[in-house]
Amino acid sequence: MTTPDTNPSPSTSSRRARANGDGTVYQRKDGRWEAAGYVLAVGDTRKRVRVYGTTRKEALAKLTEKIAASNRGVPAPSAQGSVAAFLTYWLETVAVHRLRENTHTRYTAVVRLYLIPGLGRKKLSKLTAKDVRTWLDQLRTTCQCCARGLDTARDQPQCCAVGKCCSKRLSPLTIAYVHSVLKSALEHAVREEEIPRNVARNVRMGTPRPRRFEPLTAKEARAFLAATEGHRLHALFELALRTGLRKGELLGLRWEDLDLAGGTASIRRTLQRTHSGGLTALPTKTQSSERRIALPTPCLHSLEQHRDRQRQEREAAGVDWQDSCYVFTSLDGAPIDPANLSRHFTALLRRARLRRIRFHDLRHSAATLLLEQGVELVVIKELLGHAHIGVTATVYAHVRLRLQHDAIDLLGNALRHPADATAKPDDSDDLPFCAAPVH
Repeated sequence: MTTPDTNPSPSTSSRRARANGDGTVYQRKDGRWEAAGYVLAVGDTRKRVRVYGTTRKEALAKLTEKIAASNRGVPAPSAQGSVAAFLTYWLETVAVHRLRENTHTRYTAVVRLYLIPGLGRKKLSKLTAKDVRTWLDQLRTTCQCCARGLDTARDQPQCCAVGKCCSKRLSPLTIAYVHSVLKSALEHAVREEEIPRNVARNVRMGTPRPRRFEPLTAKEARAFLAATEGHRLHALFELALRTGLRKGELLGLRWEDLDLAGGTASIRRTLQRTHSGGLTALPTKTQSSERRIALPTPCLHSLEQHRDRQRQEREAAGVDWQDSCYVFTSLDGAPIDPANLSRHFTALLRRARLRRIRFHDLRHSAATLLLEQGVELVVIKELLGHAHIGVTATVYAHVRLRLQHDAIDLLGNALRHPADATAKPDDSDDLPFCAAPVH
C-alpha cells in the first residue's frame, strides 16, 4: 500500500498557495526558475507571459512587476508590437523606478523628440542594427528646425518656412546620448526576453569630443576669491573653488555634516529642483560621491564666520525663519535654489572682471590647479567623488599632457651640457609652470 506524500516539495506547496491570477512559478530542468501569468496586452486583450530567473525569488519578482503594471492598465510589450509601444512601456513601468526624476525627464524628452518619430513605427522584433545606424546617420545630418517644425512656431520664420535652411543639427554629444537611451531601453527588452539581442549595441558611434571647459587660472582664481569677500555666500564660493564640490552637494550640506573641529565635511546628499517636488534632497550622484573630505584652513575660518552671520539672520527673521538645517540658505533660512546661486555667481564674475564661465567650471578649476601642483590623480579622484579614476584621467587628460611637456622640458634642462648652460643662461626669474605656487 502506498503512503500518501504528506510533505510536498517547497516548489509544489508554494505553487498551490498562490492565489488565482497570480501565475505559477516552477523550476525548469536546466536549473532556471520560470514564472508565468496573464497580463494586459496591446489591443485590450490578455496574454500569457513567461519570465525567468536564477532563483525562485528573482523569477517571481519579475512576474509580480509585470502583473502590477497590468493592474495599472499598462499593456505589456510584445516583440510583434511597435518600438514606440515598448519605449512607452519602458518609461512608464521600468525607467521611472530606476532613474532620478530629472534623468527620467531627459529620457522622456529623447524618446518623444527623436526615438518615436524616427523608429517608433518599426516592429520591435524586426528592428535591426542597420535600421538604427541609418536613422542615426539621418538624425546627424537633419536640420532640427525642419524635422520638428520649430521654424513655423516662430513669430518671424527664418529657416524652412522661408526656404532658407539654417542647418541647425544635433551635436555629437546629443547624438551619443540619444543612442545611449535607445541602448538602455533595448537592454531591458533583452532581459525580459522580448528580443534575442540588443541591436543598438552593434552600432558604433565613435567617441564624441568632450565638452570644452575653460577653468580659472591661479591668477583668475585669486581675483574671484577677492571679489567674493563680503558676500554673504563667500564661504560657499570659497568651498567650491578649494574642494571642487558640485553645486548640488554644496547646497545640500547641513551643519550636522560639518566637523569644523576635526576639519572635515561629509558629503551625503545633493539638493536639486525637480518637477514634482520642487527643491528636493536626493542621494549623491553615485555611491562614490558619498564621501568625507578634508576642509582647507581658509574654508574653516569662512564657515565659522558664515555660521555667525546665519545666527544674526535667524534673529532678524524671527518667527519667519525656516529652520531647514542647511549650511547655505536664503535670508529667511529656506534652501537656495540652484538657479539663484548661478545668478549670484555670474554677478561675482562681472565684479571681478572675469570671463563668463559655468558654476561647474569652479570644480574643473580646483582639479586643474591641483594637478598643476603635482597632486596625485587618485587623491583628486577621491576629492571630486568620481566613481573611477579613469573618469578623472579622461576629463583632465589635456592638463596631464601639458604637465608632461613641462616635465620633459625640465628633464631637457637637466641633461643639457654644462657648456651650453653657461653659454645660454636663463635670465628668467619665473618658476617652472608645474611648480608655480597657488595662494
